[in-house]
Amino acid sequence: MIAVIFELEPRAGYEDRYFSLAADLKPVLETVEGFISVERFQSLNAPGRYLSLSFWEDEAAVQRWRNQEAHRGAQRAGRESIFAHYRLRVAHVMRDYGLTEREQAPSDSRSFHVMPFHAMKRQAKT
Repeated sequence: MIAVIFELEPRAGYEDRYFSLAADLKPVLETVEGFISVERFQSLNAPGRYLSLSFWEDEAAVQRWRNQEAHRGAQRAGRESIFAHYRLRVAHVMRDYGLTEREQAPSDSRSFHVMPFHAMKRQAKT
């Protein structure tokens, strides 16, 4: 699994343009083979800064999105007029686990943390 971490800061007056472009691209994004999910977060420390976090099955899926025609047009618009700053980080996900999905948790973590009772009840219902 690949994580794409896209930090961005729209130029003053261009925030609505960014959100409009992102909304237009979302239906296209969801059709890309290998796309898993995307969420956007706003910084609590730096107003006007955002982070888009997407997950992909593999690097080939990221490449399909990177080279998608509508996305290339949005990239151009972002670089030419929308963004004051951005940074992209692309990383392999080493482990993926949560409160009840513990298979990929390190063994020392699994042996130390016992599943909370409320999580055991929820897991038993499914």
